[in-house]
Amino acid sequence: MYVRHLSVTDFRSWPAAEVPFEPGPSVLVGPNGEGKTNLVEALGYVATLGSHRVATDAPLVREGAARAVVRTVVVNAGRELLVELEINPGRANRARLNRSPVPRPREVLGALRSVLFAPEDLALVRGDPGERRRFLDELLVQRAPRYAGVRSDYERVLKQRGALLKSARAHRGTGAGADLRTLDVWDGHLAAHGAALLAGRLELVAAIAPPAVEAFAEVAPSSPPIALTYRCSVDTDAGPLEAALLEALARVRRGPRVGLLTDAFALPEFASAILNGLASPTQAGEIRFEPTSRMAETFTVSGRCASSMRFASSLPTRSGAASTRRPASWPMAASPSLRRS
Repeated sequence: MYVRHLSVTDFRSWPAAEVPFEPGPSVLVGPNGEGKTNLVEALGYVATLGSHRVATDAPLVREGAARAVVRTVVVNAGRELLVELEINPGRANRARLNRSPVPRPREVLGALRSVLFAPEDLALVRGDPGERRRFLDELLVQRAPRYAGVRSDYERVLKQRGALLKSARAHRGTGAGADLRTLDVWDGHLAAHGAALLAGRLELVAAIAPPAVEAFAEVAPSSPPIALTYRCSVDTDAGPLEAALLEALARVRRGPRVGLLTDAFALPEFASAILNGLASPTQAGEIRFEPTSRMAETFTVSGRCASSMRFASSLPTRSGAASTRRPASWPMAASPSLRRS
């Protein structure tokens, strides 16, 4: 498999570019800031429908343009396939295969398979666990494109479930909030999609571990061997993953909760943390609220609830607005200690 031609329109810094390739290694040469990495990013976008540099599509569209277009001609076993992607910030992206529209852009996944290494990949070691999950999920989709739908369904259910909880909390006591009787249904959907995604991650880690160990031994023969494992807060060997995730969600809802978590359903992200292996409702330890772009301080609450975890959202207040300080009215579990750093 190789890319015979790349064409971009209004992608990043390029108003237009046509780049032909030949089989074998290719080197893009030019001054700093010329846009070489942007072309590599365009190829990566065709392979994964995402950028290795940004989380959203908006920065991929050249300033002043309404959309960006990436076209590639992929040759695989002597057969050519034209892949076209139209990136529309704020609207649905569109895709075509051999000039025929496809129902969803993810239908093009698998047409081009690539391995990208960039400075940003250091985040796999130094960054948050979310970076490693993202890497696994993107690799999983490349190996088995059907997981694109699983991943999309999981993120959709998580978002809708979170919206239900936030609505209920914002209108608590008024009688106008969302009906939490449907929460069990959302928990079921979340556990089902989460179990499918988790099973894929576990299978992927088992598949890539042997070649990873061999590759490391080649580049560092005098170093101790490495091992690849996936740590999860639920017991993946005790039975069906879906049942284990449902039980984990149920334990979180029953409590006990520490600090912010005593405010029922104040942080729906905690459910995602359970599914993603960031937190366990049964382990003793601490919950860490670490600084993000919207948080100015770090809070550590010691108690009986969960091990180390991170939240990407601001601390919520009673009114639903974001706050960087802990209101004195928030309930706490018995005799916890709160440290500010």
